[in-house]
Amino acid sequence: MSLWREKQRARAAAVPPWLLAVLAMLSVQLSGAFAVGLIEDVGPRGAAWLRVAAGAVLILLIARPKIRGLTLRDAGLVTALGVTTGSLTFLFFVAIQRIPLGTAVALEFLGPLVLAAVTSTSRRALAYPALAMIGVVLLTRPWIGDVDLIGILFALGSGTAWAFYIILTQRAGDRFSGISALAYTIPIAAIAYAPIGLPEAIPHLSVPVIATALGLALLMPVIPLAFEIVALRAMAPAAFGTLMALEPAMSIIIGAIVLAQVPLPIQVLGIVLVVAAGIGSQRFAARDVSPTPIAWPESDEA
Repeated sequence: MSLWREKQRARAAAVPPWLLAVLAMLSVQLSGAFAVGLIEDVGPRGAAWLRVAAGAVLILLIARPKIRGLTLRDAGLVTALGVTTGSLTFLFFVAIQRIPLGTAVALEFLGPLVLAAVTSTSRRALAYPALAMIGVVLLTRPWIGDVDLIGILFALGSGTAWAFYIILTQRAGDRFSGISALAYTIPIAAIAYAPIGLPEAIPHLSVPVIATALGLALLMPVIPLAFEIVALRAMAPAAFGTLMALEPAMSIIIGAIVLAQVPLPIQVLGIVLVVAAGIGSQRFAARDVSPTPIAWPESDEA
C-alpha cells in the first residue's frame, strides 16, 4: 500500500465520521442547488446528462474498470443499475426545475422511506411513510390550488428510482469489490441517456458549461462517495441511516441560502415530520437501506 494512501487514511481517521456524513449530505444538496443554474442554461435533460457524463469521466479516471471477466449476469445487473441511476438524475432535475429544492427532496425521500417500511419485519414501520406523507402535504399545500402536479410526479418518480437504486446497489455490493460497480454504472447511465440529454446540451456547450458540469459531478457523486465510505467504516448502518434522514431538512436550508427558496412555517413543520419519519424508520430497518456507496478500492501498490 502506498505511503500516500496511508497518510490520507490517517487524516481521514482524525475527522469524526458523523461530520464526514454531514459533509457528504451537504455536497449532494449543493450539487442539486447549483444544478438549478445549469438547468436554466441548458435545460433539465441537458443538465442531467452533462452531470452524469462528467461523473462518468471522473469515475473512469479513478477506477478504470475491466470489461474482461464480466459475466452476462453481472453485465445485466450493472446495466439495470446504470439505467436506474440515470433515471434518478433525470427525473430529479426536471422536478427541481418546477418545484422548490426542499419539496423535491422530501418527495424523493419517500422512495427509500417506503422501501425501509415494506422490508421491515414490523408492521409498525408502515406508520412512518404515513407520517412522511402528512409532512409532504404540508410542504406542497395542495389546498392553495397552484400545485405543480408535473413537478411532484417527477419528484415521486425520482424517489421510486432511488428505491430501485438502493436494491440494485445492495445486489451489486454482494457481487463486486471496490467501486467497480459504480465505475460501470455511471458510464452506462451516460450512454443510455445520451439520446435524451445530448441533443438538448449540444447547442449550449461551452467551456463554462463543461466546467460547471465537472464541478457538479465532483459534488455528486465523487465527494459524497469518498466521504460516505470513510464514515461507514466507523459508523453503524442504523446510525448512518438516521443521520441521512436529516437530508430533507438540509435541502430546505440550502434552498433558502443558495436559491432564496424560503419555506413558510407550515412547510418547515412538514419537513420536521418527514425527517422524524426517516429517523423513526431506522428502528425497524431489516437491512441497511440507505444509499450506501460500495467500498473504496484498495491500492495494489506495495
